[in-house]
Amino acid sequence: MIIGVPREIKDHEFRVGLTPTGVRALVTAGHEVRVEARAGAAIGYGDERYSAAGAQVVATAADAFACPMVIKVKEPQSAEIGMLQEGQILFTYLHLAANAELTRQLVERKIIGIAYETVTDTQGRLPLLTPMSEVAGRVAIQAGATSLQMNHGGSGVLLGGVPGVMPGKVVILGAGSVGTEAAKMALGLGADVTIMDINLNRLRYLDDVFGGRLKTCFSQTGAIEKMVADADLVVGSVLIPGKRAPRLISRDMVSSMRPGSVLVDVCIDQGGCAETSHPTTHSHPTYIEENVVHYCVTNMPAACARTSTQALTHATLPYALKIASLGYREALRQDAGLLDGLNLHLGQVTHPSVAADLGYGHMPALEVI
Repeated sequence: MIIGVPREIKDHEFRVGLTPTGVRALVTAGHEVRVEARAGAAIGYGDERYSAAGAQVVATAADAFACPMVIKVKEPQSAEIGMLQEGQILFTYLHLAANAELTRQLVERKIIGIAYETVTDTQGRLPLLTPMSEVAGRVAIQAGATSLQMNHGGSGVLLGGVPGVMPGKVVILGAGSVGTEAAKMALGLGADVTIMDINLNRLRYLDDVFGGRLKTCFSQTGAIEKMVADADLVVGSVLIPGKRAPRLISRDMVSSMRPGSVLVDVCIDQGGCAETSHPTTHSHPTYIEENVVHYCVTNMPAACARTSTQALTHATLPYALKIASLGYREALRQDAGLLDGLNLHLGQVTHPSVAADLGYGHMPALEVI
């Protein structure tokens, strides 16, 4: 199969769909890979490294998109939509439930959209979302700690405190991959950290792993109200696979926070978990609403693009090899978890959560392939 890897064009998006090592694996398996010039240059993967790995370096995005299969990182941007072709396999993050307009355009283009974020494994986990969730969880604390500085509009709280001064309070909503990694980072800085979730088994696990260093709290409206009001930094990390993120933090809750406190909404890709959240970019990452600093960047792992690209390729490459070697239909039939990743198929919406959130008729994925 011929596979295209375009250069990402979203604001400050320096990740790339494949590392040179990933390209080599696909070429060794008998496939042709076309990588757009300078796709990985910003993170140390120059064109010469892709050429040495066996890729054909092509001059334009149109050349990379003129392939039966395209491997990307982020959802297609407006300038890329017109280059998509009917029947083309698009293997990338899509996050469709929070983006009705993109969904409409991709349905009209009749592409085959396999979304990283809804692929599952045999335990029901999200193996292609997990590596970026881990990065995002760690970046969330770095970004939150920086945003608390007064030169960034924050309240001037140092998360770890100093001898004689209490540490800052961090509240994390959601105890999945993002929340767990955020907790690790916040604890490492010496913060007072509470993690909230509705899964008691998960809270028991984290309590066992972290012991008394990490506080756990069952997530319900009254508890969220209390914890958010007392927090210096709130991290939103709730996820329902394929669906828009639930709005757990109301405007009233945000307004109850101390001026200069910070909200990092990691689930902004799926619409955000706070009523006051709206997408931002790395160029303009924060805004202040209700006297609270909001950090709602939709591609947070791009801040650490080299690490992120390596982690993402490690996760996606086995699936890319399967799709390219077997053809997407056979690959999806053989792997039920990969089938869960099929969101769009030739003008039909095949993921039930996306269809429900956006009002489309749902066509079961196994039936359409």
